[in-house]
Amino acid sequence: MKIDVKHIQKRGKAGWRYRRKIPEELRGILGKREHLVPLGATEQEALKRYPRVHAEAEKLFSEAVKRAQGPVPTEYAYFRDGIAAARKMGFRQDRDFPHPREIEQDADWQARLKVVEKLARKYDPNFDSLEDDDDDDIPTIIPTEADSALAQALVLNPAGTPAPTLEDAKRLYLKERVGGDEIKQMELERVFRLVREALGKDRKLASIKREDAKDVRDHMLDGRKASSVDRYLNVVRAVINHAIREFDLVGAANPFMNLEAAPKDRAEPDRDKRRPFTLDEVTAITARIASYAKGDLRHIWSLLNGTGCRLAEVSGLRVADVHLDHAIPHLTVEWHDDRRIKNKVSRRNVPLIGEALKAAKEAVEAAGNATMLFPAYGRPRGPASASAALGKHVRACVADPKATTHSLRHLMKDRLRLAGVNKSDQDIVLGHSSGSVGEDYGGDEARLEVARRALERANLEPRARPHKR
Repeated sequence: MKIDVKHIQKRGKAGWRYRRKIPEELRGILGKREHLVPLGATEQEALKRYPRVHAEAEKLFSEAVKRAQGPVPTEYAYFRDGIAAARKMGFRQDRDFPHPREIEQDADWQARLKVVEKLARKYDPNFDSLEDDDDDDIPTIIPTEADSALAQALVLNPAGTPAPTLEDAKRLYLKERVGGDEIKQMELERVFRLVREALGKDRKLASIKREDAKDVRDHMLDGRKASSVDRYLNVVRAVINHAIREFDLVGAANPFMNLEAAPKDRAEPDRDKRRPFTLDEVTAITARIASYAKGDLRHIWSLLNGTGCRLAEVSGLRVADVHLDHAIPHLTVEWHDDRRIKNKVSRRNVPLIGEALKAAKEAVEAAGNATMLFPAYGRPRGPASASAALGKHVRACVADPKATTHSLRHLMKDRLRLAGVNKSDQDIVLGHSSGSVGEDYGGDEARLEVARRALERANLEPRARPHKR
């Protein structure tokens, strides 16, 4: 039997899955490029699960389309917009309600009421005056949220300030902390989509309890690694902490604090998640890449192997970051519009020697007049593409899943250690923080010379051969 329905894919022994590409305009909203759901090991299981999975996908895409048309303001957002609109008209919030006997003589209050009456007449031309209305509340004839918020602001919001919600917190964090970083935008949306799924709806920040936070964690753990969930929870914590501070939620506690996906005593130690390559493995992978990979990947691999840099640091280099005419040829790892770096100490100059220097020269020549040293990968999500491309060659030579392209960086750490390079000099090469105040002292030229000596010792030291695994 052959399944002939949309968005189904057969994946060998892995079975069947629902695979649907996400339109480019919706990727930032859904936080991913594809929608993937396992359907089962057999055709019968896939056919049975397909209707429900497809219906859920249709709903997901439909909601994303609505959100792409523009976020609907929250109650708190309308409240703030109403105050801002009143302020533009010259009406402030820092005044008291007038005493009933003083209303007619209060020019500011009379001016406010005139504006509210004007708003009311937009919807009811026969509306007369607030003074003739027996109801002290704002007239119900004002239908739009925006006009209603403005009217409420003009009469000093008698109902008080609405409580901010999780959505308000997310939007504030997006505006003030994430900005235009598309990768972080997608991550934020991905994380808070899971939060919404777990809680069922948008919730007021003050109403979220510890049990709610645990429900979110448990929902995130469904089908995901604990390490990924811990990263997601870090995002939620940061968003809520920012909201508590910026919304002046005095006395509020963050229910996600100290919430872990897996207890530390059962969590896999960081050192066990990846391992260094052996030198024999590096030789085999290098030979394969030299035979099968394109020039840019060959150059990236050589630079990673010769410098210990992170993949994003190399793939995001500009031609201007490579200094071949300097007394010590080197590359500069720097923050720029097309590449973010991990932290402040990651900003550094890294010497180029041996095969890394040769690769840098060839890469600069190949780049020509381009701004980026590796145009195919010097873009958003470029490091992920480079990782996937190099990963295929790594996996063809090394079956161990703990060995990845990043294992080159671990290997460089071992090389430096075995060569007897002290910890502070290792940190200068690799861009690690020593936690010492002294790491901010000293000139760039001295640091560059220290790094050159360290790399030369690491590359020439015959003892620097990690044990085979």
